[in-house]
Amino acid sequence: MSWLRNPWARPRALVLVTLLYILWSIVPVAIAVLFAFNDGRSRTTWQGFSFRWFTGQTGSVLHDPELQGALKHTLVLAVICVAVCVPLGVSLALGLQRWRGRGSGTINTLMLFPLVTPEIVMGVALLLLFLKVFPGLGLGTEAQAIGQITFTVSYVVVMVRGRLASIGPEFEEAAADLGAPPRDQLVRVLLPLLTPAIVAGAAVSFALSIDDFVVTQYMSSSG
Repeated sequence: MSWLRNPWARPRALVLVTLLYILWSIVPVAIAVLFAFNDGRSRTTWQGFSFRWFTGQTGSVLHDPELQGALKHTLVLAVICVAVCVPLGVSLALGLQRWRGRGSGTINTLMLFPLVTPEIVMGVALLLLFLKVFPGLGLGTEAQAIGQITFTVSYVVVMVRGRLASIGPEFEEAAADLGAPPRDQLVRVLLPLLTPAIVAGAAVSFALSIDDFVVTQYMSSSG
């Protein structure tokens, strides 16, 4: 308990706990990635290092039409998700950050729902929406893209709003005082400051799209 009484020891203890947490989070993922290079089909017994599942003549990504089709479809959905979620999320973040009128609190709360909603619930809800409310749209690539965008856009909004809160309104106010029109305030001042959050939002959107099997499966025409 001495580290609780020593203020200099607390940061070291926090750093140690953080490193342990990172290791606890990364090691299982690293093991799963390692078994992708397992020479055998076992998911629990290591049978040697091999690229057979990536370049082999049978059962590999390069020689299996089904796997190739799935990979291409996954990447197409990821590109669509990023292309829509990033500009839409940035626009929503800018609007919600400035909206102080009636209903702003409700909209902000609704924007956070996809972050806390289990994927299985989101998938079933979207499936019922497309089958019962909008049956004309049907299931397939379009429905999968809409479902992924619905699930992912909130992440971009939260990240961009966090960046907006950290930089504050001072830069825009300074640009306005110097005579910059609203368009230049946005394009030449605000967006460059938001670039780290925008890039991070794009990366998260791409990763979530690749990982979002549940919603994608429910929205597939053969699901």
